[in-house]
Amino acid sequence: GGAKISAVELNLACPNIPGKPTIGYDFEQMEDVMSQVSSLPCFSGPKPQFMFGLKMPPYFDRPHFEMAAAILNKYKSIVSYSASINTIGNALAIDIHAEMPAIRAKGGFAGLSGKAVKYTALANVKQMRELLDPSIAVVGVGGVSTGEDAFELILCGAQAVQVGTCHWNEGPKCFDRICGELKDVMRRKGYDSPDDFRGKLKEWSKEGQAVSRKARAGRKK
Repeated sequence: GGAKISAVELNLACPNIPGKPTIGYDFEQMEDVMSQVSSLPCFSGPKPQFMFGLKMPPYFDRPHFEMAAAILNKYKSIVSYSASINTIGNALAIDIHAEMPAIRAKGGFAGLSGKAVKYTALANVKQMRELLDPSIAVVGVGGVSTGEDAFELILCGAQAVQVGTCHWNEGPKCFDRICGELKDVMRRKGYDSPDDFRGKLKEWSKEGQAVSRKARAGRKK
Protein backbone atom coordinates (compact mmCIF):
# COMPACT_ATOMS: atom_id res chain seq x y z
CA GLY A 1 0.00 0.00 0.00
CA GLY A 2 3.05 2.30 0.12
CA ALA A 3 4.36 4.61 -2.56
CA LYS A 4 5.65 2.90 -5.68
CA ILE A 5 8.04 3.95 -8.44
CA SER A 6 6.15 5.28 -11.44
CA ALA A 7 9.04 5.47 -13.87
CA VAL A 8 12.81 5.10 -14.21
CA GLU A 9 14.95 6.87 -16.82
CA LEU A 10 18.36 5.31 -17.47
CA ASN A 11 20.93 7.82 -18.72
CA LEU A 12 22.99 6.35 -21.55
CA ALA A 13 24.27 9.77 -22.52
CA CYS A 14 26.88 10.66 -19.88
CA PRO A 15 30.45 9.34 -19.53
CA ASN A 16 29.74 7.35 -16.38
CA ILE A 17 32.34 4.59 -16.74
CA PRO A 18 36.00 5.62 -16.21
CA GLY A 19 38.06 4.69 -19.26
CA LYS A 20 34.97 3.99 -21.35
CA PRO A 21 33.21 6.25 -23.86
CA THR A 22 29.65 7.48 -23.37
CA ILE A 23 27.48 4.34 -23.31
CA GLY A 24 25.20 5.60 -26.07
CA TYR A 25 28.19 5.95 -28.41
CA ASP A 26 29.74 2.58 -27.57
CA PHE A 27 27.20 0.20 -29.06
CA GLU A 28 28.85 -2.94 -27.72
CA GLN A 29 28.72 -1.48 -24.21
CA MET A 30 25.17 -0.25 -24.80
CA GLU A 31 24.04 -3.75 -25.80
CA ASP A 32 25.70 -5.20 -22.70
CA VAL A 33 24.01 -2.65 -20.42
CA MET A 34 20.58 -3.29 -21.94
CA SER A 35 21.06 -7.05 -21.69
CA GLN A 36 21.88 -6.82 -17.99
CA VAL A 37 19.03 -4.39 -17.30
CA SER A 38 16.52 -6.63 -19.07
CA SER A 39 17.53 -9.54 -16.81
CA LEU A 40 16.56 -7.68 -13.62
CA PRO A 41 13.65 -9.18 -11.61
CA CYS A 42 11.48 -6.10 -12.22
CA PHE A 43 11.41 -6.98 -15.93
CA SER A 44 10.83 -10.71 -15.51
CA GLY A 45 7.03 -10.58 -15.73
CA PRO A 46 4.78 -10.21 -18.78
CA LYS A 47 5.19 -6.45 -18.56
CA PRO A 48 7.54 -4.07 -16.66
CA GLN A 49 6.54 -3.05 -13.14
CA PHE A 50 7.07 0.63 -14.07
CA MET A 51 7.66 2.83 -17.10
CA PHE A 52 11.27 2.52 -18.24
CA GLY A 53 12.89 5.14 -20.46
CA LEU A 54 16.33 5.92 -21.84
CA LYS A 55 18.08 9.28 -22.11
CA MET A 56 20.02 9.21 -25.37
CA PRO A 57 23.02 11.23 -26.56
CA PRO A 58 22.82 13.29 -29.74
CA TYR A 59 23.71 11.37 -32.88
CA PHE A 60 25.07 12.97 -36.04
CA ASP A 61 25.56 10.11 -38.53
CA ARG A 62 22.71 8.00 -39.92
CA PRO A 63 24.48 4.67 -39.24
CA HIS A 64 24.72 5.63 -35.56
CA PHE A 65 20.99 6.37 -35.43
CA GLU A 66 20.34 2.98 -36.99
CA MET A 67 22.61 1.07 -34.59
CA ALA A 68 21.15 2.79 -31.52
CA ALA A 69 17.57 2.24 -32.66
CA ALA A 70 18.26 -1.43 -33.43
CA ILE A 71 19.40 -2.02 -29.85
CA LEU A 72 16.38 -0.22 -28.38
CA ASN A 73 14.03 -2.13 -30.67
CA LYS A 74 15.58 -5.40 -29.50
CA TYR A 75 14.46 -4.52 -25.97
CA LYS A 76 11.11 -2.97 -26.89
CA SER A 77 9.35 -5.22 -24.39
CA ILE A 78 10.87 -3.18 -21.54
CA VAL A 79 11.61 0.22 -23.13
CA SER A 80 8.68 2.64 -22.89
CA TYR A 81 10.36 5.71 -24.34
CA SER A 82 13.57 7.21 -25.65
CA ALA A 83 14.42 10.81 -24.70
CA SER A 84 16.49 12.71 -27.26
CA ILE A 85 18.72 14.55 -26.70
CA ASN A 86 21.07 14.92 -23.78
CA THR A 87 23.65 17.69 -23.99
CA ILE A 88 26.21 17.91 -26.80
CA GLY A 89 29.49 17.00 -25.16
CA ASN A 90 32.76 18.87 -24.88
CA ALA A 91 31.58 22.46 -25.13
CA LEU A 92 33.80 25.18 -23.69
CA ALA A 93 32.68 28.63 -22.49
CA ILE A 94 35.31 31.29 -21.79
CA ASP A 95 35.17 34.05 -19.18
CA ILE A 96 36.80 36.80 -21.24
CA HIS A 97 37.34 39.05 -18.21
CA ALA A 98 39.27 36.47 -16.19
CA GLU A 99 40.66 34.74 -19.30
CA MET A 100 39.70 31.33 -17.97
CA PRO A 101 36.98 28.68 -18.44
CA ALA A 102 33.55 29.78 -17.24
CA ILE A 103 33.19 26.69 -15.04
CA ARG A 104 35.67 24.86 -12.81
CA ALA A 105 35.03 21.18 -13.42
CA LYS A 106 36.93 19.15 -16.04
CA GLY A 107 39.02 22.07 -17.22
CA GLY A 108 35.87 23.92 -18.25
CA PHE A 109 34.63 21.27 -20.68
CA ALA A 110 30.95 20.46 -20.27
CA GLY A 111 27.75 19.62 -22.11
CA LEU A 112 26.12 22.22 -24.36
CA SER A 113 22.40 22.78 -23.82
CA GLY A 114 19.75 25.45 -24.41
CA LYS A 115 18.79 27.15 -27.66
CA ALA A 116 22.04 26.19 -29.40
CA VAL A 117 21.08 22.49 -29.47
CA LYS A 118 17.48 22.78 -30.68
CA TYR A 119 18.17 21.95 -34.30
CA THR A 120 20.20 18.89 -33.35
CA ALA A 121 17.34 17.84 -31.05
CA LEU A 122 14.80 18.21 -33.86
CA ALA A 123 16.90 16.04 -36.18
CA ASN A 124 17.37 13.37 -33.50
CA VAL A 125 13.68 13.23 -32.63
CA LYS A 126 12.74 12.97 -36.33
CA GLN A 127 15.19 10.18 -37.11
CA MET A 128 14.61 8.20 -33.93
CA ARG A 129 10.86 8.34 -34.54
CA GLU A 130 11.43 6.96 -38.02
CA LEU A 131 13.63 4.11 -36.79
CA LEU A 132 12.12 3.06 -33.47
CA ASP A 133 9.32 0.56 -33.06
CA PRO A 134 5.95 2.36 -32.75
CA SER A 135 5.58 0.95 -29.22
CA ILE A 136 8.55 3.08 -28.06
CA ALA A 137 7.60 6.73 -27.57
CA VAL A 138 10.07 9.51 -28.35
CA VAL A 139 10.43 12.38 -25.87
CA GLY A 140 11.84 15.59 -27.34
CA VAL A 141 14.52 17.39 -25.33
CA GLY A 142 16.78 20.29 -26.22
CA GLY A 143 16.38 24.03 -26.63
CA VAL A 144 12.71 24.33 -25.71
CA SER A 145 11.90 27.82 -24.47
CA THR A 146 8.71 28.69 -26.39
CA GLY A 147 5.49 27.07 -27.49
CA GLU A 148 6.76 27.09 -31.07
CA ASP A 149 9.80 25.06 -29.99
CA ALA A 150 7.50 22.47 -28.41
CA PHE A 151 5.31 22.46 -31.52
CA GLU A 152 8.32 21.72 -33.75
CA LEU A 153 9.42 18.74 -31.63
CA ILE A 154 5.90 17.30 -31.61
CA LEU A 155 5.69 17.85 -35.38
CA CYS A 156 8.85 15.74 -35.68
CA GLY A 157 7.16 12.95 -33.72
CA ALA A 158 7.72 13.67 -30.02
CA GLN A 159 5.10 12.18 -27.72
CA ALA A 160 6.15 14.57 -24.96
CA VAL A 161 8.61 17.42 -24.46
CA GLN A 162 11.11 18.06 -21.66
CA VAL A 163 12.28 21.52 -20.59
CA GLY A 164 15.61 21.98 -18.83
CA THR A 165 17.67 25.11 -19.44
CA CYS A 166 14.61 27.37 -19.69
CA HIS A 167 13.36 26.07 -16.35
CA TRP A 168 16.79 26.74 -14.84
CA ASN A 169 16.72 30.34 -16.10
CA GLU A 170 13.04 31.16 -15.63
CA GLY A 171 11.76 28.82 -12.96
CA PRO A 172 8.60 26.68 -12.99
CA LYS A 173 6.47 29.51 -14.37
CA CYS A 174 7.94 28.65 -17.79
CA PHE A 175 5.76 25.54 -18.04
CA ASP A 176 2.44 27.40 -18.04
CA ARG A 177 3.86 29.99 -20.44
CA ILE A 178 5.14 27.39 -22.91
CA CYS A 179 1.88 25.41 -22.73
CA GLY A 180 -0.12 28.59 -23.31
CA GLU A 181 2.04 29.51 -26.30
CA LEU A 182 1.68 25.99 -27.70
CA LYS A 183 -2.10 26.26 -27.43
CA ASP A 184 -1.95 29.61 -29.27
CA VAL A 185 0.04 28.01 -32.11
CA MET A 186 -2.44 25.14 -32.32
CA ARG A 187 -5.40 27.51 -32.30
CA ARG A 188 -3.85 29.62 -35.04
CA LYS A 189 -3.32 26.53 -37.17
CA GLY A 190 -6.72 24.99 -36.42
CA TYR A 191 -5.49 22.01 -34.39
CA ASP A 192 -7.53 20.69 -31.48
CA SER A 193 -5.00 18.16 -30.18
CA PRO A 194 -1.26 17.45 -30.50
CA ASP A 195 -2.28 14.17 -32.16
CA ASP A 196 -3.58 16.24 -35.10
CA PHE A 197 -0.01 17.16 -36.13
CA ARG A 198 2.29 14.81 -34.22
CA GLY A 199 4.89 13.27 -36.53
CA LYS A 200 3.37 14.95 -39.60
CA LEU A 201 6.31 17.06 -40.73
CA LYS A 202 5.79 17.76 -44.43
CA GLU A 203 8.33 17.44 -47.21
CA TRP A 204 9.89 20.71 -48.39
CA SER A 205 7.94 22.25 -51.28
CA LYS A 206 7.64 25.52 -53.19
CA GLU A 207 4.03 25.72 -52.01
CA GLY A 208 5.13 25.46 -48.41
CA GLN A 209 7.83 28.06 -48.95
CA ALA A 210 5.16 30.44 -50.27
CA VAL A 211 3.02 29.86 -47.17
CA SER A 212 6.04 30.61 -44.98
CA ARG A 213 6.89 33.82 -46.81
CA LYS A 214 3.30 35.03 -46.51
CA ALA A 215 3.22 34.27 -42.78
CA ARG A 216 6.54 36.04 -42.13
CA ALA A 217 5.45 39.06 -44.14
CA GLY A 218 2.28 39.27 -42.05
CA ARG A 219 4.30 39.30 -38.83
CA LYS A 220 6.35 42.28 -40.01
CA LYS A 221 3.27 44.46 -40.51
